[in-house]
Amino acid sequence: MTIDLKSTEADDVRQQHQSKSEQQSSGSDVLVSDAERDEITLSRARTIESQHSLTVGKDGYIVEFDGADDPIHPQNWPMRTKAIITAILSITTFITTFASGIYAPAISTIAADYKVAPEVATLGVTLYVLGFSAGPVLWGPLSEIKGRRLPLVVAAFGTAIFHFAVAVSKDLQSIMINRFFAGFFGTSPLAVGGAVFVDLFDNKTRGIAVTIFTLSVFIGPMFSPFIGGFIVTSHLGWRWTQYLSGILASAAAVANFVFVHETYPPIILARKAAELRRRTQNWAIHAKQEETEVNFHEMVERNFIRPLHMLVVEPIVLLISIYSAFIYGLLYLFLTAYPIIFQGVYGMRPGISGLPELGAVLGCIITGIIMVLRAPIYRRKLEANNNMPVPEWRLPEAMVGAVLFAGGMFWLGWSGYRKEVHWIVPTIGGVVTGLGISMVFLQAFNYLIDAYLMLAASALAANTFLRSLFGAIFPLFASYMFKGMGIQWAMTLLGCVAALLAPVPVIFYIKGAQIRKVSKYTPKLPPPAATSKPEKEEV
Repeated sequence: MTIDLKSTEADDVRQQHQSKSEQQSSGSDVLVSDAERDEITLSRARTIESQHSLTVGKDGYIVEFDGADDPIHPQNWPMRTKAIITAILSITTFITTFASGIYAPAISTIAADYKVAPEVATLGVTLYVLGFSAGPVLWGPLSEIKGRRLPLVVAAFGTAIFHFAVAVSKDLQSIMINRFFAGFFGTSPLAVGGAVFVDLFDNKTRGIAVTIFTLSVFIGPMFSPFIGGFIVTSHLGWRWTQYLSGILASAAAVANFVFVHETYPPIILARKAAELRRRTQNWAIHAKQEETEVNFHEMVERNFIRPLHMLVVEPIVLLISIYSAFIYGLLYLFLTAYPIIFQGVYGMRPGISGLPELGAVLGCIITGIIMVLRAPIYRRKLEANNNMPVPEWRLPEAMVGAVLFAGGMFWLGWSGYRKEVHWIVPTIGGVVTGLGISMVFLQAFNYLIDAYLMLAASALAANTFLRSLFGAIFPLFASYMFKGMGIQWAMTLLGCVAALLAPVPVIFYIKGAQIRKVSKYTPKLPPPAATSKPEKEEV
């Protein structure tokens, strides 16, 4: 039976007042008269009615937002608040990926200290990135049940602890175990960040936030080798690469704890319902989220079975994930390739040899500028199409990036294998490569979101699993490949693979709409307008 909340709340307040009035003394110590107290009580009842007249939905006691413009809805928060949360998540992600690469300059030192082969010491990178693959299994479902803030804050402190644990480890196995868990906890913003941006931004403004966030994934492993190189060759020693990671992660953890608010709308409504229950003493008031029971089978289906099934049967998910995984693997292969080129060929010292990799960082920054400049064009398309995004609109930049990516690989390889060519030439090749891979990766990420909408989280879970696998494996064979084939031919092989994958965005730009029509996972109806704030599976 549906009961009107407004009259219920008012009646509850009046009944409480009447009960208290009967129990109170009428002696001289009474500060206000009964008439004054009646007026105060009625005023409070009217206030409750006015505050919550739009709160309860058609089902009586179900708490909802007070219309599309409710200020507590995250998409209606001040832009300053959204910008702060976006910046903190991007910085936290940067620190996580920075820590993955800062270990690389210490590999030879660790191998010498513990008397193992460099490939064994390289497992410190591999296990860290494998933690990226395992972490979303916990952080994704936890963000659905307990909200976004809890996994972000807990994981931020957890990864800081394990970075310090690596720094003080006394044996190799402790280093490896702690590196894995540092990656496992560190991946929380990568797993939850996309969902936070869906909570905060509509289709028109989310692109810029995703651009900044995604570029932080790329810049971290490219930015850290030169810093790690200087630390390892200084009096500080390799352990300070991990102390630095722990210090940065601790600062990020504090920032997450202080400034990141809960953005998941169902959890916000649950807290609002709890506040209403406390104020009205009406225990029937609740939010939809509080009706949901944790279903283990459903969680396994959503986080394991469905993503893997989509990876096998969905051509879009499979090819985009393979392309993204190859790019992600190259990020960690470059941790080996750049020292071989700039230390082995040009004779640069560790630290100095990491500076040319900033060329790839510059390429990523150029991608960010291009995407910001093109954002108004996308918004105009969106407005002209009734705020209904067409996934293939994301792909022109990826098509250009695919060509630059393949060309940059050949440029880097054939200009960096002999000392007679000035070092600036392969560095510029790195700029082109960084520009290409960041354009492809970013727009592939956006394409999966737009193509699968409510099931985008599953599509991205499949993508994350495959790319983390590639990122973990590539460093293990990188040194063998470059030493066995030579710099120019190893880069030629990788460039040929990049060229083979270059048609992928072209194919989906032309045939993507037809492929989506026959898919059982892509939505068959146009997405709702941006103002309707539907419930979505997180991405």
